[in-house]
Amino acid sequence: MTEVISVEIVRTPNQDQVDTVIGDLVRDSAPSKLTAGDATLWGPDAEPEASIRLAWTTLHETSRPLVAEITALRDELLAEGVDRVVLAGMGGSSLAPEVITGTAGVPLVVLDTTDPGQVADALAGDLERTVLVVSSKSGGTVETDSHRRIFERAFADAGVDAASRIVVVTDPGSPLERASREAGYRRVFLADPNVGGRYSALTAFGLVPSGLAGADVSALLDEAAAAAPLVSADSADNPAVVLAATFGVAHAQGAEKVVFADTGSGIAGFGDWAEQLIAESTGKNGTGLLPVVVEGPGAPGFVDAGSDATTVAIGPATGSSTLSVEGSLGAQFLVWEYATALVGRVLGINPFDQPDVEAAKKAARALLDSPASSSAAPLFTDGPIEVYASEGWLSTDVKTTADALAALVAASSPHGYLSVQAYLDRVDDASFALVRPELARRSHLQTTFGWGPRFLHSTGQYHKGGHQNGVFLQLTGVSETHLDVPERPYDLSTLQLAQAIGDGQVLAERGRPVLRLHLTDRVAGLAQLVEAIQEDGS
Repeated sequence: MTEVISVEIVRTPNQDQVDTVIGDLVRDSAPSKLTAGDATLWGPDAEPEASIRLAWTTLHETSRPLVAEITALRDELLAEGVDRVVLAGMGGSSLAPEVITGTAGVPLVVLDTTDPGQVADALAGDLERTVLVVSSKSGGTVETDSHRRIFERAFADAGVDAASRIVVVTDPGSPLERASREAGYRRVFLADPNVGGRYSALTAFGLVPSGLAGADVSALLDEAAAAAPLVSADSADNPAVVLAATFGVAHAQGAEKVVFADTGSGIAGFGDWAEQLIAESTGKNGTGLLPVVVEGPGAPGFVDAGSDATTVAIGPATGSSTLSVEGSLGAQFLVWEYATALVGRVLGINPFDQPDVEAAKKAARALLDSPASSSAAPLFTDGPIEVYASEGWLSTDVKTTADALAALVAASSPHGYLSVQAYLDRVDDASFALVRPELARRSHLQTTFGWGPRFLHSTGQYHKGGHQNGVFLQLTGVSETHLDVPERPYDLSTLQLAQAIGDGQVLAERGRPVLRLHLTDRVAGLAQLVEAIQEDGS
């Protein structure tokens, strides 16, 4: 019989210490206490938050009634000719559905962006066949609220009854629940309020959009159920315990990065989901694990990983793997959630709060309220690239993009990291992801790549709260599309730029170097950026 989930330690110089931490977790009955909802596992300071965040351990059972409700609604919609599902959601509300539907091979349009071109492309689909799933715990998420407003108007303009085409997933008693019922939206699904967003893959947030798109969410719950006895067991063979102990020991010895490569798992984009779970759960109090998602096992950052990183193969082990994890998607969800909660205990942090996420949101709101404060002149212009930088690290002698990139790398800490943040269209501008391996190869730094603003709901917590050894490259660009947000005093381009500048300000306040390259022409800008990276002598 094929194993439900397996974790293999391919190589580690610290096996004795890993075994000691495994023994501690087992002796303390940490896995079974976690399953039972014991909020004392992370200390008294974490207990208030943990006490209302542990219902995810039994979702493979408690989410079962949702399956029939989702199936019934899907059948209704199909009978009406509605077979195109658009999801408006950020962070935990979008990352799991994207992995689930991608793995299942069913179409789902995911809107976790403020790029006007990407949103306009979603609007250009057949609205007669479209249902919008608005997914937010409170409804106050600015991106998701903007998408709802834009689609509601677009439905009306197309002569489609908007209320009949909007399905909502939210927490009970949220402002979004009340507003949705007043608006008469097609259906309101209430998720378990005792589950945080990044642990919500098997709640209504993960299952409703995925099931409406055609994924077999019942099978997903079956996969998680099969893994549940393994991760609940107070055993040295518990895969979540093995992962938590390995990461905890590695972190103590300076390996605070976890590099993910898919090696043939059959799961689409798993690293992007795990990235939020691990970064937002552990990146606080100046510590934590930074996930680095790479293109494959031969990619820079994985094949040449140094002593500051633990390499993880999702799928069969490779020669460069420290660990490999093989199993079905539902099992992977549960194992990594348990492992992340348990490594929080090992690191001595609360894995259920996100104390630094709000800072970037506040900065963006302030810029929207005072647009003039975001209109500073560039330090210099290099063809289609305007160059901006936070104060104190970039010499005024620098006059080319290549030299600015070299200076950013030179400003990094030993064993630090480089974060590339692209506030662009992740569909039409997908080629910008090629920047990550190129910069990693030349900088010899662990290099992450995130699409803005979605990474703000993911690794954004780590950037502000985790190890303060990152340098940051922001990519912004002029959009040819103008898209107003109904009943709001800004358009999407303004919001997108405010989010980038606001986050950059928060990072700069923490003493981190920030370089922003604003592309006045995205196509030409990418070509020049790649050329500049290749010129960079770092």
